[in-house]
Amino acid sequence: MGRSSSMMAIANLTSRITGFVRQVALVAVLGVTTLSDAYTISNTLPNIVYELLIGGVLGSVLIPLLVRAQAEDADGGVAYTRRLLTTAGAVLLLITALALLAAPLLTGLYTGDASDPQTYDLALDLAYLLLPQIFFYGIGAIVGAVLNSKGAFGPFAWAPVLNNVVVLAMLGAYVFTPDEHRLLVLGLGTTLGIVAQTVVLLPSLRKAGFRYRPVWGWDPRLRTAGRLAGWSVLYAFVGFLGYLVTMRVAFASGEGAPTAYNNAWLLLQVPYGVLGVSLLTALMPRMSRAAAAGRYDDVVSDLSLGSRLAAVFLIPISALITAFGPEIGVALFGLRSANLDGATTIGTALAVSAFGLAPYAITLLQMRVFYAMTDSRTPTFVQLFTVGVKVALMLLCPVLLEPADVVLGLATANALSFVAGALLGQVLLRRRLGRLPSRTILGTGLRTLAAAVVGAAAARGVLALLDLEPMLAVPALGRAWTAMFLALVLGGPLILLVMRVLRVRETEPLLRRIDGIVDRLRARRGPAR
Repeated sequence: MGRSSSMMAIANLTSRITGFVRQVALVAVLGVTTLSDAYTISNTLPNIVYELLIGGVLGSVLIPLLVRAQAEDADGGVAYTRRLLTTAGAVLLLITALALLAAPLLTGLYTGDASDPQTYDLALDLAYLLLPQIFFYGIGAIVGAVLNSKGAFGPFAWAPVLNNVVVLAMLGAYVFTPDEHRLLVLGLGTTLGIVAQTVVLLPSLRKAGFRYRPVWGWDPRLRTAGRLAGWSVLYAFVGFLGYLVTMRVAFASGEGAPTAYNNAWLLLQVPYGVLGVSLLTALMPRMSRAAAAGRYDDVVSDLSLGSRLAAVFLIPISALITAFGPEIGVALFGLRSANLDGATTIGTALAVSAFGLAPYAITLLQMRVFYAMTDSRTPTFVQLFTVGVKVALMLLCPVLLEPADVVLGLATANALSFVAGALLGQVLLRRRLGRLPSRTILGTGLRTLAAAVVGAAAARGVLALLDLEPMLAVPALGRAWTAMFLALVLGGPLILLVMRVLRVRETEPLLRRIDGIVDRLRARRGPAR
């Protein structure tokens, strides 16, 4: 699991970096214009399908079913997998066709009264070019679930990098395309990236020993898949409503609020995507096999392991982001002096919401435990509760806060909803599985939090002692990058040192690897003289 997680962490890090470069390039090429607003609106629905349904829920539903078929069927689940792919492909075609027919309604739902008619027209034209991504997102997710169920984690983790490269190439072509054809290049190029992300998985499917042929007909177990997928669709729809409320409140609060909220959430997704997704993807097949065999003690053990590792990895990152959030925003988005205020707002939103990062990862881990037991109904109820808390808090933001601070309230409300969801998930899992090692998980989390506070506070204190502005040609930007440097080289190692003193045993594999690197460096230098 460690090897698989490490490989996926590298793949996810590469994907997040290239994705961030893609976002920067989009802003550079399209600018902050009506076209960029229209592109964001029209690309929202496919991206929501990916993030809420395809990006985790559907894969989590399918992996347990595929693992069971591979263990129980005489042919290793080949016929079942072929039927599943054939049926799901037909359903995805239908969903994509319905989305295209409903494109005017969907576009108007997001634009509302906050956009002019030109934005709506551009967004609708782009929607017709971008909504076909839904089909390819779905097929890619199913193929990725098949590969993961067979222990092949790399291809699905690396595929998004190709998507980002294709879009970057498209943006290069867009610059040299005549104005009358640019919209077509933008829409088709973006969709082509998703097509490439899906098609690149097919050779790996053959390498894993699976040959696809269309198989029509009914397998009673497809009813289970349909029931689980139905709950997953409801799960995604609830998340969609929550996001819709978020954007409505953000648009109403003033210019720049949606951008600040979305970019803060995008940055928080980087550590989760690198560490959390890698960990959960590696744990899912293990938990599914244990649940299929009735070994629920092993399921509880993996739940405990995943929760503790999520805390150990993500709480220190959250502490550093909380301490240095504004500087992170300025360093990444404040390259132009005109953007400094907006960059500071993004960083502040990042800082006030970072505490929700670990609860977010733990909530998704808890949901995967339910999926491993082929229960997709409970995660939907947890999602409904989580989004309900978020919506209630977000609707209070314009009432309790000044317009300029509403975006900070939205970010905080989003983080608080994950805390509420994690608490509810723990209660429901205890009812389902019996006694859980909550004390062990909490103890690891508290020791990690203590170490994180010490390290982040020390790094922040050193920054406060330095009077950098007179020494730097670009005070705000220079201070921001200096702060990030201090967070990495001082805060990070100090947190790790305090965790070792506090005996956070989940860090032992990492510390052993660091000790091994140090020993090899000493061996190369030879004996001391």
